[in-house]
Amino acid sequence: MSATEQDEAFPAGGPGPVMVLVKPQMGENIGAAARAMWNFGLDRMRIVAPRDGWPNSRAVAMASGAGRLLDEAMVTETSAEATADLNYIFATTARPRDMVKPVMTPEHAMRLAARKIAAGERVGVLFGAERAGLENEDVVRANAIITVPVNPAFASLNLGQCVLLTAYEWRRQVTEAEGEVLELGRTRMAETGEVERFVAALTERLEATGFFWPEHKRPSMEANLRNIFARAPLTDTDLRTFYGVVRALAERSGPRES
Repeated sequence: MSATEQDEAFPAGGPGPVMVLVKPQMGENIGAAARAMWNFGLDRMRIVAPRDGWPNSRAVAMASGAGRLLDEAMVTETSAEATADLNYIFATTARPRDMVKPVMTPEHAMRLAARKIAAGERVGVLFGAERAGLENEDVVRANAIITVPVNPAFASLNLGQCVLLTAYEWRRQVTEAEGEVLELGRTRMAETGEVERFVAALTERLEATGFFWPEHKRPSMEANLRNIFARAPLTDTDLRTFYGVVRALAERSGPRES
């Protein structure tokens, strides 16, 4: 697919940054990159001089349900052709290049990409070949560098992994997601009154067994008990389970000897 055809398929500014794979070697890694992109809602891929030619059956097999990205991918001989219509380019590299360029984490880079794309600009991210990464002539073409904060003793990332990290950070910038969600299933959160009634029933049962002993500690023991159940995010099912536990224990317990 040419740049013009991609523009027709994806409007100017597009749904996200263009992922440009420069001289990828293995079809499996191209497929893994396509799958990672589609996982996070990116669908514009460009491939520069793939070593094993194109199309590549191994890439298609690895892409699984993301094969459409490969069908619509723009394939070029040079990175200059693949990036000619872009307004802003990131280059991913872990090696210092002795070039004066902004160096960003994937998170910061995709935040900037989101702002630029929202303003109507076309943004691309360059990923290098598996063995040696991007060449200097590719990095020179970029406006900024993306470097993942990895273990310095083992900084090399697989192509698919690098694309996945970048795509994930893109998704985080454009999608609101709760940091934590409590999955309730078929139950519901217990009401305060329900929790208080359970604590009252539990207190009554405990009193019958002589739990609140010695007597002078009773107020603090009752307060601790109420606090435990007040701060816990209990569901209706939790309360019914606790009622069952209390009943079962009550049947097997007697008063505490003083």
